[in-house]
Order: sequence, then structure tokens, then C-alpha cells
Amino acid sequence: MNRREALTLGGAAALAATAVRIGGPRPAMAQATAAAPSGPFKQPPLPFKEDALAPAISAETVGLHYGKHHKAYFDALNKLAAGTPYESMTLAEVVAKSAAAKDVPVFNQAGQAWNHNLYWEQFTPGGPKAPQGRLADAIGEAFGDQAGLVKATTEAAGKVFGSGWVWLVADAGRLTLVGTSNADSPFAHGGQPLFGIDVWEHAYYLDYQNRRADHVQAVMESLVNWSVVSDRLGA
Repeated sequence: MNRREALTLGGAAALAATAVRIGGPRPAMAQATAAAPSGPFKQPPLPFKEDALAPAISAETVGLHYGKHHKAYFDALNKLAAGTPYESMTLAEVVAKSAAAKDVPVFNQAGQAWNHNLYWEQFTPGGPKAPQGRLADAIGEAFGDQAGLVKATTEAAGKVFGSGWVWLVADAGRLTLVGTSNADSPFAHGGQPLFGIDVWEHAYYLDYQNRRADHVQAVMESLVNWSVVSDRLGA
């Protein structure tokens, strides 16, 4: 993908410095606790109750997605990292290093663990229903308005073949949408994702069956905490 290839690994170190903020939920919001990990990488607590995203995302889907799929990525990563240099790295460092080394088994698990940390945090309840300030200006410049962003994100999601993600990315002050496959992300290649919409089937199939577009539209219109997105932009 030309856009993703253009994002250099050199920016990953700078992004890693912000990984605590964008990689895990705000402690004051935490309502659920992950099971004790078997290694150094710990799944962050879910920053809301499992039913907090309904009806756009049901409690059943959140329970399966967070409690089974997301947890499994951390469990697998801990097994793969045991006794290797990855064991002493941060999760963000593992993502960047394994991407650069084309270490696919480790990258798949670390990438999905990191992607989902960002994913859950962006739905933390309590933020404004619309972008504000610098973020609103950047969205207006790139997509016309919030409705234009929702439409463009939904269309981009439809172009991701199979499993993957759609990301809103800040690149030199401009916003773009990037689709990636499987565990990949702009962050893994030095980019700055502001939000990520999971389009793996486990993210929506219980609620929407094969209607991916309906899921993405519902998430974009009702669940994104625009304060979190603004924080990631630095607005």
C-alpha cells in the first residue's frame, strides 16, 4: 500500500513516547480487570462496563471481543516473547521492532494487542459528540465536515478485503484514512493514528452479521470520544 509504505519507521520512537496515553485506558474510568497475565505484557482494563457501548456494540460483543480475542493476543505475545529481547521492551517497541524485522508471529500478536488498546480507549464515555478545535478544523479541511468523515470512513472500511482496520492518520498536519490488513497499522511503520475502526468480523458479526458498513457508521456516529482523538492529535 503506497500510503503505508510512505510512513517511515523513524517516527516510531517518537510515537512510543505517547504510547502510555494512547495505548491504554484512563485508570479513573476502568470498570473491568483483565485476568492476571503470564508474562510482562498486561492487557489494560476495559475503560467502561461491557454494556456501555450498546446498542451500537452489544455487551455480548464487547465481552467476546475484549475478554476472548484481545486477551488472546496478550497471552500469545507473552509466550512468544519469553526468553527473547522482546520480553524487556514496551508493547510499542515490540510492535515497531517486530515490524521492522518482519517477525510475523510476534508482530501479529503485538500489533493486535496494541491496536485494541487504542480501540477501546477511543470509546471511553463522556467526550463531546463532535470534534472541536484543531481537530474539527483538520477534519473540515480533509473531509468537509464530521458527516463527510463518517461517510469516508465507512467507504474505506468496505475496501478492506477480509480482516483488518481503518485508521484516521495525521501526516504532516493533514488527516487521511488508511486501510490495513490483519494486525498491521500505520503506527507500526512510524505513522500517527488518531482512531482505528476494527473491521475483523469478531468486532461486529454478532450484532450486524455481514453488514460491516452499518457497524462502522454506527460506531462513528455514536461511540467515538472526540476528546481522546483530539488528545492523540495534540489539539
